[in-house]
Amino acid sequence: MKIFESVDNQYSELTQYLIQFRRERHQYPELSNQEVETTKALRAVLEQHQITILDLPLKTGLVAEIQGEPTGKIVVLRSDIDALPILEESGVDYSSKKDGVMHACGHDFHQTAALGAAILLKQRQADLKGTVRILFQAAEETGLGALDVINTGVLNDANVIFGIHNDPTLPVGVLGTKPNALTAGVDRFEIKINAKGAHAARPHDGNDPIIILAQLINAVQSIMSRNVASNENAVVSITQVHSGNTWNVIPDNAYLEGTVRSFNQAVREQIEQRFRTIIDGIKLAFDADIQLYWHAGPPSVMNSPEWIDFTLDVARRNGFEAKLVDASPIGEDFAFYQQKIAGVFIMIGSGGPYALHHPKFRVDDTALFPTANYLATLATEYLALHS
Repeated sequence: MKIFESVDNQYSELTQYLIQFRRERHQYPELSNQEVETTKALRAVLEQHQITILDLPLKTGLVAEIQGEPTGKIVVLRSDIDALPILEESGVDYSSKKDGVMHACGHDFHQTAALGAAILLKQRQADLKGTVRILFQAAEETGLGALDVINTGVLNDANVIFGIHNDPTLPVGVLGTKPNALTAGVDRFEIKINAKGAHAARPHDGNDPIIILAQLINAVQSIMSRNVASNENAVVSITQVHSGNTWNVIPDNAYLEGTVRSFNQAVREQIEQRFRTIIDGIKLAFDADIQLYWHAGPPSVMNSPEWIDFTLDVARRNGFEAKLVDASPIGEDFAFYQQKIAGVFIMIGSGGPYALHHPKFRVDDTALFPTANYLATLATEYLALHS
């Protein structure tokens, strides 16, 4: 790809290039922490545009930097690059060429928009009143990829971070965010029950783990209705249950797995504690070995209220319909960045009609250049405000 030289036609050329780049990445998705070729493709374009790539100890993903005024503030733009283990059924002519792997969350869109923003910011470098860093983050789908970036120290001297996620429930041209909690805190739990099997005709000879499993399922659902305040939003979903393998044998063990979503850290901690208390009680009542494995994911995205009006105003002046939106129970490891510095996460309309993580999910390419331009303008105007 040539570097865009003509001021008159650069935006139309960039638009077409971004569409081409996204579709190529869509055909070659890579799972979390395996984004080797994706990283190479991003690096090649950034190097062609003489955009600095920071030397950081990241296995996959990278961080680009465009420095204007060296004494100015530092603003960070974040995108993610990994795909999901889903067999694509979108029907587009650039569908995934990797069976069982798909960009079903739109991270091909995110990385491409951020790449477009980097190209635009490079063209504006002489006018930048500070420095812009663009994160192409690996492993967002694990809920922990942001921690690898944070551990490099690349945010230690930064002032603010802005991130985007496509939203198929919003039309193209519509953008939304909200102050404080925008996404949910995410926890995953596993419960393993080790009891005593028996012949199905003689259950008294054993200690039935299926009965214990049923008691646990009912008990943990009571946490929402009887322990969490009615004005708080939280959910417990059990998504896997396994026990036994035939009709006339009581098994020795059982297993269940699920997730908890919450928007309040105190509620999040309360739910985990109630899980532990319930399990201790059932363990005692049934004289069984029950093990809880609690996997804490990212906390809620907590948008900095002081930057909400700014992000919406920049969007409106760049052709978006910008509005406040409701909080979503999805998880997002962007939240970890916000524990370090102020930041706003923004939902960009991608046109639907299928939900995130659906095998028929797709995005509307007409949203690409406006999103790239919005990100570049957001960074430029933030720096101008602080010059």
